[in-house]
Amino acid sequence: MSNSVRILKTGITQLKADAVVNAANTGLWAGGGVCGAIFRDAGHDKLKAACDAIGHCDTGSAVITPGFDLPAKYIIHAVGPIWDGGNKNEPKLLYGAYYKSLELVVENGCHSIGFPLISAGIFGYPIDKAWRKAIQAVKDFFEKHPDADLEVIFTVLDDRIKAVGEATIKEIM
Repeated sequence: MSNSVRILKTGITQLKADAVVNAANTGLWAGGGVCGAIFRDAGHDKLKAACDAIGHCDTGSAVITPGFDLPAKYIIHAVGPIWDGGNKNEPKLLYGAYYKSLELVVENGCHSIGFPLISAGIFGYPIDKAWRKAIQAVKDFFEKHPDADLEVIFTVLDDRIKAVGEATIKEIM
């Protein structure tokens, strides 16, 4: 049993993991970017019904639904903050979205999870700062749960973003 983290250049909806993370909004509505792709590929109507039944998720937290038509068994909807300069609790909220996602995946018996880089798209979080919070949350989770037997996979579509993430993993992990 061991924990691991890596970055793949792939779309998150194609990832064969026990759970994938949707970069969600507080209303759990279909959005653009990662969120739009997940809703489209999971089956919009089924996922919308599941999200409507939950109704809301606070920024800095996460909720879970079935994966429906995705290869993943579950979708974890993590709500990261909208970047507003970093003085409105954004780092703490982003960290919380990752950490709660990791808790949910283990609570649901999963051993692999795929993350996008939460808040770094249309929410405007700076890439380097987003990676630091993501990797720190994973490191802290692994330290608290050394026997989780969890593979964490970050999915990106851009070589530069992948390189920043890999450098951050080397620095923090």
